[in-house]
Amino acid sequence: MRFLASLIFIVVFATAANSDVTSRNGGPSNSQMLSKGGDGGIDGVAFFRPVLSGVLYRSGFKGGDKDRTGLSEGQRETLCGEGFSTGFYADFGKNTEYGRTSCGSGSFDYQSARSSRPDAVMASIHEVIKNPGKGPVLVHCMWGVHSSGALSAMALVQFCGWTEERAKEYWNDARNGAPCSGGCDKWIDSKFSNFSVDPKLKISNEQQAAICPK
Repeated sequence: MRFLASLIFIVVFATAANSDVTSRNGGPSNSQMLSKGGDGGIDGVAFFRPVLSGVLYRSGFKGGDKDRTGLSEGQRETLCGEGFSTGFYADFGKNTEYGRTSCGSGSFDYQSARSSRPDAVMASIHEVIKNPGKGPVLVHCMWGVHSSGALSAMALVQFCGWTEERAKEYWNDARNGAPCSGGCDKWIDSKFSNFSVDPKLKISNEQQAAICPK
């Protein structure tokens, strides 16, 4: 009886954890998007934050990733088990092993990305929005404040109709005071100079209401 109760607890807990990252529940609040705590239940991950509910999350590594080895096999398996379908390591990951990780609930496709070349990330996010059964995307970088934030800001412009000015303010507010090489205004301006809204990735008002920030 005790074993059965424990098993039920594990199943319920896992289901709740999964639904937290896959539920398209009307979009995250401002405080959730700017939270400085949280690791998403993934050991070694920092600044795990929602961007588009059930569709896009962002993070970095506790203490950075100075060897640029990216997500470990165990971290990728955890993300896969939580329902994530895709992960992008933005700008770093020079020693990272990319590829697909399988788990009981599906698979997790780990790829490299550049915040100065956002097209592939935007296309992947759009695919998840259009296919509710497909798990969310995680974008991460070394610290979780610069490049992952830039891609997240671009996604808010592309899919939620935010102005570039508003998106840059979000990026700056979520930067946690981290410095930028050459100055932060210049840094984020240079990233957005390579981005433009793609009309082919347009989503409906109903889809926006389900995933975009409140």
